[in-house]
Amino acid sequence: MKAIKAVSLSVALAVSMSVSADDKAGWPSSFTVGTASQGGTYFGYGTAWANIVAEATGVTGGAEVTGGPMQNMALVHTGDNAFGMTTLGPARESMDGTNPIAPGLQMTGACAMFPMYQTPFSVTALKSSGIASISDIPAGAKIGFGPAGSTSDTYFPRMMAEALGVDFERRNGGWSDLGGQLQDGLLDVIAFAAGVPVPAVSQLEVQTDINIIEFTEEEQAKILAAFPVSKFDIDASIYSTLDAPARSVSMWNFAIANCDLPESFVYEAVKAVMGDNERMVKAHKAARSTLVENWDKNNFMPWHPGAARWFNENGASIPSDLIHQ
Repeated sequence: MKAIKAVSLSVALAVSMSVSADDKAGWPSSFTVGTASQGGTYFGYGTAWANIVAEATGVTGGAEVTGGPMQNMALVHTGDNAFGMTTLGPARESMDGTNPIAPGLQMTGACAMFPMYQTPFSVTALKSSGIASISDIPAGAKIGFGPAGSTSDTYFPRMMAEALGVDFERRNGGWSDLGGQLQDGLLDVIAFAAGVPVPAVSQLEVQTDINIIEFTEEEQAKILAAFPVSKFDIDASIYSTLDAPARSVSMWNFAIANCDLPESFVYEAVKAVMGDNERMVKAHKAARSTLVENWDKNNFMPWHPGAARWFNENGASIPSDLIHQ
């Protein structure tokens, strides 16, 4: 298994003694959490909760670099990965059979596990470029949209072209690589769709002067009318570059689990992550939204029975028809 920062099995086994042998029947010997590229929020957030789950359950596990939400839906659906992370837009498309990785295949083997955070869509350019608004982006601009198949790559080019009328050349790559290309003048703009703070943006603003470009009210309204997103403001405290909230739009992210995993294993995994939000926030600030009350942001993906049991024991009211049978 390709895993990053896997927790020591001997240490994890000692921690997991509170779970009985009967409860652990059928548990996997190891697990992988599908994330996205290094330099993005998925990788940092996913590594954190993979380690927490491994420590709590006694099952060796870690995070794996992937192509992002679309690929994670496919990997979890097939069982190649036990866990993954996805935004709800790609989840819906995957369940409907329109995932570009396997067109026509309805990926119903991935179940909801817990809410993570909202993914804002934001635009970054070097201050020296003079690009300070969407309307400043020149025709034919080279725009980096993140890894191919990612949430950003799936939705942001369409937002730019269809809703905002931007003419561009599309570029793909990991966030860290695209940040380097922006600094080197190989890109004009990066269009990020990732939980904030995006590590690549934080690194950029330490190394150079950048503009974090917000949408105008009119631009925001056009995107809201055409895509499955909601209003969002990037708080000024997130980046040193900002001196006021930046108007944006966002899409919710959920952790997912293979639907065939044992109920008791997923229950303990969810308990480990959701039961100590302070620990998750220390690992990644985006986890401030990883809260029980956000269970209702998912209204179509069936919940894993183990996850649903933990949430319903802790204040949620997930209906039975939204729990995987």
